[in-house]
Amino acid sequence: MKVTVIIPNYQGKDYIRACLDSLRAQRQEEGTGTPGSEKAMFTTLVVDNASTDGSLEIIRQEYPEAAVIALPENTGFCHAVNVGIQASHTPYVLLLNNDTVTMPGFVAALLHRMESDERIFSVSPMMLSMQDPRRIDDAGDRYNALGWAFARGKGQPAERYTKPVRIFAACGGASLYRREAVLSLGGFDENHFAYLEDIDIGYRSLIQGWYNMYEPRARVLHAGSAVSGSRYNAFKVKLSSANNAYLIGKNMPFLQILLNLPLLFLGFCIKTAFFAKKKMGMLYVKGYAEGIARCFGGAGKSRKVRFAWRNLGHYCRIQGILWLNLVRIFIKS
Repeated sequence: MKVTVIIPNYQGKDYIRACLDSLRAQRQEEGTGTPGSEKAMFTTLVVDNASTDGSLEIIRQEYPEAAVIALPENTGFCHAVNVGIQASHTPYVLLLNNDTVTMPGFVAALLHRMESDERIFSVSPMMLSMQDPRRIDDAGDRYNALGWAFARGKGQPAERYTKPVRIFAACGGASLYRREAVLSLGGFDENHFAYLEDIDIGYRSLIQGWYNMYEPRARVLHAGSAVSGSRYNAFKVKLSSANNAYLIGKNMPFLQILLNLPLLFLGFCIKTAFFAKKKMGMLYVKGYAEGIARCFGGAGKSRKVRFAWRNLGHYCRIQGILWLNLVRIFIKS
């Protein structure tokens, strides 16, 4: 086995069968003897965050091929993922949301791209909207100098995103990671609980000189907002805002923060105005303030990425990406 597929599950009764059925189909595909199929061998591990909707029972009763770790309480996406990574024994781990359906050859395509270059930290697939599979849900994640994270290609026709490219970070909802590299970075930061944790670990990998790839041959359908509800809700807005402020304070050296401060402030103001129209402006501001406070707390300080001169070139490259992605958000490339 080269890959452990880790599925963090919380209240996933409406989605988990379709997700595990698609993986079961891929496992059967491995046994057909098709070229390259031996590289797609994987095992499945579900980490349940104290679900009460019966989804844990469905997994145990109907999918004996899936190992299960049942946590006594909901500790969030990051902790569940870290538990799964620690429990795995394969060179690669594939994080997969419970509201996804993988398409034929998904695991094999991700693995093939990962093994093409030892400098690759993660590989993100073509995530398609489950509501409209002709359109992109996520073609790799980007982050820019305004302090905005965004899904590349969101809502655009899938045929525009058929080339492998470097991306800022892989989407944690369905991506392959190099296990030892993840562990060397300290795993996913549990201060995030959920949201932007994938941007954060992708950012940290870039600082250390790794890079992240988008692989369009690997395709997966994604429902989106399956657990938290609508695209914009109080829980998500406040937590995402806090995590965004924390991500900046944690990963940028002081001088880089000063360099980007005008654009970061502009990005904050635009976002505040956007959420004010949805009557969540103060919620966004409070979340941001909490994120800043987290940077100066004990837990935040312990996770601060310390500047090292050996990484200066990587910081310069990241800054260039932040500026380039500022342009890309407007041209939708």
